[in-house]
Amino acid sequence: MIRRMRLSADRKQELTEFAHQLADVSAEAILPYFRTSQAVNNKAAGGFDPVTVADREGERVMRALIGERYPEHGILGEEHGTSAGDSEFTWVLDPIDGTRAFITGLPLWGTLIALNDGISPVLGVMNQPFTGERFMGNGERAWLGDTPLATRECADLGDAILMCTTPEMFDSPESRHAFAAVAGQVRMLRYGGDCYAYCMLAMGMVDLIVERDLKPYDIQALIPIIEGAGGRVTNWQGESAQAGGR
Repeated sequence: MIRRMRLSADRKQELTEFAHQLADVSAEAILPYFRTSQAVNNKAAGGFDPVTVADREGERVMRALIGERYPEHGILGEEHGTSAGDSEFTWVLDPIDGTRAFITGLPLWGTLIALNDGISPVLGVMNQPFTGERFMGNGERAWLGDTPLATRECADLGDAILMCTTPEMFDSPESRHAFAAVAGQVRMLRYGGDCYAYCMLAMGMVDLIVERDLKPYDIQALIPIIEGAGGRVTNWQGESAQAGGR
C-alpha cells in the first residue's frame, strides 16, 4: 500500500499560494482572448475537439512557472502532454475547460489546476477570470474567495437537479440507457456548464452530475473542491474518478 506523506501546515499553505499564482498567470494569458475573433483548430481526427491559442498559451505560462519554482514536480496538461518529475507531486492542468463556451463568448468555462500527491488530488482550483470567481478545495474544506462552500442535502433522487455537459457524450446504447435511468427520475435536468456545473454542485446549487469520457485533467481539480464541500466524486462503479472515464 502506498502511504501518503503528511504535509505540514506551512507546506500546505505554500502550495496553496503557488496554486493561486498559477491561476493568476493563466488568467493574464487567457482573458485577453475571450470574446475576440481568434482561430479555432480541431484536435480530433473525427468529430470536433476545439483548441485555441488561449488554451495553449494558458498552459504554457503555467508550465513555465512550475518549472521555475518546482522543477522536480511532474506536469500533466491537456495541451502539452506529460512531463515526468522526480517527486511524488504532479500538477494536472486544463487551461480552458469548456472551450466551446469560450469560443462562443459564454462565461461557462474555467481554468482547472490540480496537485496530485501520487495517491490522489489534494488541491484543486477552478478559476473563472471573467467573472472573478476562484473556487478552491483541499478535500477537507472548499471555498469561493473567502466564503466556505457546502453541498446541500438531497435525500431523494426525485428532488435532485442533475447536470451534464452534453448528451452527445453518451455515444453507445449502454451509456445512453444508464444515463436515462437516472435522468428520468430527477426533478430537473440541465445541459452545459462543463467545470462550472461542478462548482455549482459544491456551492449547493446542483445535486448531481453524470458524465462519461472524462480525462484526468477534466476532473482532478474538481474532486478536492466537491469533496471539501461535503460531496462525493466517483466513477460509475463507485471507485476513484481521478483517472477520468465514466
